Amino acid sequence: MKRNIFWFRRDLRLSDNPALLAAIDSSDEIIPVFILDEKLIEQTGTKRLAYLAESLRALDQSLDNKLHVMVGDQVEVLQELIKRYDVSEVHISEEFEPYGAIRDQRVESSGIPLIRTGSPYAVSPGRVRKPSDDTPYKVYTPFYKAWCLHGWRGPVKAPKQIKAPTPTAGDRNFPEWKLPEGAVITPAGEKAAQTRWKHFQKDALAYYDEARNNAGIDGTSKLSAHLKWGEIHPRTLLAELNQSKAHDVFRKEIAWREFYADVLFHNPHTESDYYAPNFAKMRYEKPDKNFKLWCEGKTGYPFVDAAMRQMLREGWMHNRTRMVVASFLVKDLHIEWQHGANFFMEHLIDFDVASNSHGWQWTAGCGTDASPYYRVFNPIEQGKRFDADGDYIRKYVPELAHLSAPEIHEPWLYLDGYSHGYPERIVDHALERLESLARLAEIKEAKPLA
Repeated sequence: MKRNIFWFRRDLRLSDNPALLAAIDSSDEIIPVFILDEKLIEQTGTKRLAYLAESLRALDQSLDNKLHVMVGDQVEVLQELIKRYDVSEVHISEEFEPYGAIRDQRVESSGIPLIRTGSPYAVSPGRVRKPSDDTPYKVYTPFYKAWCLHGWRGPVKAPKQIKAPTPTAGDRNFPEWKLPEGAVITPAGEKAAQTRWKHFQKDALAYYDEARNNAGIDGTSKLSAHLKWGEIHPRTLLAELNQSKAHDVFRKEIAWREFYADVLFHNPHTESDYYAPNFAKMRYEKPDKNFKLWCEGKTGYPFVDAAMRQMLREGWMHNRTRMVVASFLVKDLHIEWQHGANFFMEHLIDFDVASNSHGWQWTAGCGTDASPYYRVFNPIEQGKRFDADGDYIRKYVPELAHLSAPEIHEPWLYLDGYSHGYPERIVDHALERLESLARLAEIKEAKPLA
């Protein structure tokens, strides 16, 4: 009997999983396994761990309780399973971020055969290149056009039958990670992902271009955590999009995820370092009491605080507010983007290293953007524009729930604005915007003449 291992990582699903089908098609029986990476666990926040634990339970249920959940070094775990089951091949979906790529190289160098099929992306990083000189794209819009021209395969169906041995009690090391008190996260697992996708298609996709920036309504897909863990594949989403404006805007959001993965693939140092190295020379403040207040959602700016508190409670934050809070940290508090990116890494259940690092750098002005740093988000006007009625703020900042829509964005202008204990502003945005631009001028002046 020929047996293959299928090593689950960022593909915790059965449908539209070409690597899983490849493992099944070339064997009589597969050993489905997930290996808990102790190093990554140490770096992962409690909400994301709780989400992963739920996702693994859901995956195991879909596999008729045949999932091996192992703890330890990947090489040692795989070698033990290969020996025990007389395994011929180890099948995987290819990963491209620095940690995953290095891990897989280490596994292969030990003599373990890894068979790669597909990836977590519609188009794998490195494939979309400029036809003029065969170099990678550095700007999103031309990347998007080339990405669409490149195209992608259609989704594949889930296997009709999965033959797998029954794991021993020692192979069933499901983690018991629990949510912190007061936290509430979105349901995990493949079925939950498909349910959410159908709900979004029915209720919001047709209006996505108009509603996606409104933080106070359910106008986004909220599929980011499902995509991060591979509970649904982007091909599955792309296959059901048409050429309408709303669908094209959603397609572009999927492409942003793939663009950032491509940028990180070609520039692995940008996981924690500057894409535009000159910005490392800018004057920054050390994380201080203001950074702590930003982390706690107590800056005195309602739209910023609502967003930070949403992330602390739910492990997720609306994309518009991610840009607003990032701009506030870098441009108003003058703190380097890496500190904010690390805080997001700790708290987001949908944390994706490429999207996180380059989303932060885009807002900070040191990333892949043609005219970046002059963009300074006004936290007051952003709130008025994208939470006009104040519903988003009221949900997460109860100290301001008594205020009307015109009042809630600037509580300092009204007599009872602070009557329920809301904190005063820690900085003056107008002054800090000028300071931010002055610091930019310093590094531009220091730039050597061509």
